[in-house]
Amino acid sequence: MRYSREHKQDTHDRIVRKASVRLREKGAHGIGVADLMKEAGLTHGGFYAHFDSREALVIEAFAYAMDRSMEHWKELAEGTAPGKRLPLMAETYLTALHRDDPGHGCSIPALGAEIARESPKTRRAFAAKIDEMIDMMADQITGVPRKAARKQAIATLATMAGTLLLARIAGSGELSDEVLKAGRDGAVESARKTPAKRPRQN
Repeated sequence: MRYSREHKQDTHDRIVRKASVRLREKGAHGIGVADLMKEAGLTHGGFYAHFDSREALVIEAFAYAMDRSMEHWKELAEGTAPGKRLPLMAETYLTALHRDDPGHGCSIPALGAEIARESPKTRRAFAAKIDEMIDMMADQITGVPRKAARKQAIATLATMAGTLLLARIAGSGELSDEVLKAGRDGAVESARKTPAKRPRQN
């Protein structure tokens, strides 16, 4: 049976969505192609009709997850005063709910350590999405030079992702909660700092 182009695209998108959740839950090497296809309600044999390689699926799946994170943050920023946007992102990111649900959370703490050991192609794709995320966060910082805004965005994102990773390593007990709170306080404080403005030229 020949399927329409729209049907093939819908199937492709469904595989990517399912894979993005499972990869964040199980890790880049924690689940095989056969299991990913089964999750999407398809056979293993149909995989290569949609992707050239497993690497291609991994790249698409984490890009999809990163895009969803950025969309969520942009929605948070809408209607929020510029000075409160970055702190709000940090507060909503560093929660017990996010810690305990990696499958629907940020790809950086879920997959970052594994991606760092992947092929140059995969690392470049991941790095490009991180750069895009930094730019999006820097966009929320107004009235300062772009370089200073990016520096603050990088510091805030690094604190957020690092804190969530440590909290997940610690589990869901008292230590994990302590890490989460300390990191949240630090990230919010970092996000609230106003970078130095460029001095006026006479």
